[in-house]
Amino acid sequence: MRNGRARNGPARSAPGASMSPSGTGARASRNGSGASRAGAPRARRPALVARDAARSAARHVQGLTGRTPEGVTSLERTEDGWTIGIEVVETHRIPDSTDLLAEYQVELDDRGELVSYRRTERYYRGRAET
Repeated sequence: MRNGRARNGPARSAPGASMSPSGTGARASRNGSGASRAGAPRARRPALVARDAARSAARHVQGLTGRTPEGVTSLERTEDGWTIGIEVVETHRIPDSTDLLAEYQVELDDRGELVSYRRTERYYRGRAET
């Protein structure tokens, strides 16, 4: 760079680096026999872990309802992903024990994408569980 302006011209590669067919400069991977791995199947991305599933569910509920999640009430791994219970304050009241809360059931796929959500319950914060 000279005087704050980049030089025009081809980018230079490090010694020994070869250009990929796309011209990006990335080296082609080769297995032990020297053959390209371009045709090899991709390794499957690991399934979403519980903590990340809960965070993703909370983000989805907040985005859809506009309310900040209070916490996770349930978490269950399913065959196709996750089912998570998220609690939110629907109406703030004074005293706090009279806040109106709701629980949303969220279903996510293995990548954390929303499959479905629904409000399953509404209740006052101060009510005793039975």
